[in-house]
Amino acid sequence: MGAKENAEAIRGGYKAFNAANLDRLAPLFDESVRWHVPGRSSLAGDYDGRDATFGYFGRLGQETGGKFQAELRDLVASGDHVVGLHDSRGQRGAKTLDVGVALVFRMQGGKIVEAWEHYGDMYAWDDFWQ
Repeated sequence: MGAKENAEAIRGGYKAFNAANLDRLAPLFDESVRWHVPGRSSLAGDYDGRDATFGYFGRLGQETGGKFQAELRDLVASGDHVVGLHDSRGQRGAKTLDVGVALVFRMQGGKIVEAWEHYGDMYAWDDFWQ
């Protein structure tokens, strides 16, 4: 698949993620995907495999009462890489999250095989999840 097709697949993935539609999201992920979450929060770390990655996604939803959203602003694609620029938003108790994120996807055969999250404000991200 080319850059345009990869970008469209990721665009659809954002829609499925925000709708919590795992049936629509699952085919976009390679079973052995690696997902990297930086920082020092309880969510930080490397998630190996689709099940572990979806477990991470589940925690985002559970800990925000289903109100976590990744609002896509733009996509940049070249070859096997797509960068999604989005705003992560959520509510958790008295805490509010509104952080810009650059999410770098490495694609292979139309599927996500690896992804790296990069936050505009790492401290705000970590504080929200503490």
